[in-house]
Amino acid sequence: MTTALDRRARLLGPQMTTFYREPVHVARGEGAYLWDKDGRQYLDCYNNVPHVGHCHPRVVEAIARQAAELNTHTRYVHDMILDYGEALTAKFGHDLESMVMVCSGSEANDVALRMAQAITGKTGIIGTDNTYHGNTTAVSQLNSSKVPVGGYQDHVRQVPAPDNMEPVGGSREAQAEAFAKGVAQAVAELEANGHGVSALIVCPYFANEGFPTLEAGFMDRAIEVVRKAGGLIIADEVQPGFGRIGSHWWGHDKLGFRPDIVTLGKPMANGHPVAAVVTRHEILACFQDAFKYFNTFGGNPVSAAAAMAVLNVIEDEKLVENAADVGGYALGLLQEVATRHDVIADVRGSGLFFGAELWRDGKPATELCAKMVDEMRDRGVLLHSVGRYSNTLKVRPPCVFSRANADYLAEVMDAALGAVA
Repeated sequence: MTTALDRRARLLGPQMTTFYREPVHVARGEGAYLWDKDGRQYLDCYNNVPHVGHCHPRVVEAIARQAAELNTHTRYVHDMILDYGEALTAKFGHDLESMVMVCSGSEANDVALRMAQAITGKTGIIGTDNTYHGNTTAVSQLNSSKVPVGGYQDHVRQVPAPDNMEPVGGSREAQAEAFAKGVAQAVAELEANGHGVSALIVCPYFANEGFPTLEAGFMDRAIEVVRKAGGLIIADEVQPGFGRIGSHWWGHDKLGFRPDIVTLGKPMANGHPVAAVVTRHEILACFQDAFKYFNTFGGNPVSAAAAMAVLNVIEDEKLVENAADVGGYALGLLQEVATRHDVIADVRGSGLFFGAELWRDGKPATELCAKMVDEMRDRGVLLHSVGRYSNTLKVRPPCVFSRANADYLAEVMDAALGAVA
């Protein structure tokens, strides 16, 4: 009998990613829950795409209403993209008042890199050595998990990423300066080989690096080095943005720095393919002059309506405040779980983006973490792993996650650790 997985491998390729030893065949979602085709319910502690909850009725209604009225590209003038642009940029400081709407975070980061190259006239790019920024040819040069065919190009440098358990510089206190020294070395190499520095691009929550605990000001010295060399700062807010971290709308505000360009994606329209680049007006104008960029589907009326509905729901349902409240509560619960399980070496996070790092016998417990991901799935809770060694359990649920959901997560994690550890 041909299974869905057989069909998937044939149609989408044998290496098409699936989560879990036994993949979940999803059928529907609502709020913080998913159901599979057999009707089994799962608590979704992983998906940041449905930022305001799976199938939020206000987002669904906005998409349907606008699709029934008008959908076209941005070479026609329409109000929805302008209304949304004004509402979105009002959430930013630092003169970030102009935007380009695209369809994915990969596209947004690709455009951001070209913006930096256009206005600086330089081509060098700096990222961390444990990161991910997307799938286009340009941004795949920054990804640490897969070396691009032909190797990394000469205009790209990766610097040691911050970390809680193995901090750059040997201690958390020394980490900011050590990170800045790595950036300075990359700047020197790029200037020596003639590329110069167009930009440093980071996720301000260092999400794929394992979301280490960093204080405001951590980036200051590194940013000073880049700006002195004439480069720009790009903040990839695809994961921490839109209030997920609870304390602030944006990760760069939590770390206390001023980016020149901000990229947005996944949570922006609750699953509708919407992303954006937000920047200063002069940077956007220079980019448009250099590249004559146009995106057929970016900023179409339906996408803009979906994104506007998400903004409104975040405000009306006070989801930033919910992220702060429930995230802090959940972190406390995981710290209690950690007192009963020695394999939990560190519990950390901010808002509704938190987790637990697993170590055993002085080493990253990568295999145990993989077992935990599958054990939690088998017990009805979906989460995943992250970090340099894939030994950190990552919890990043829809922002409608409740204290009751957090209670259940902690209860299941406690039992799962007892079963597999």
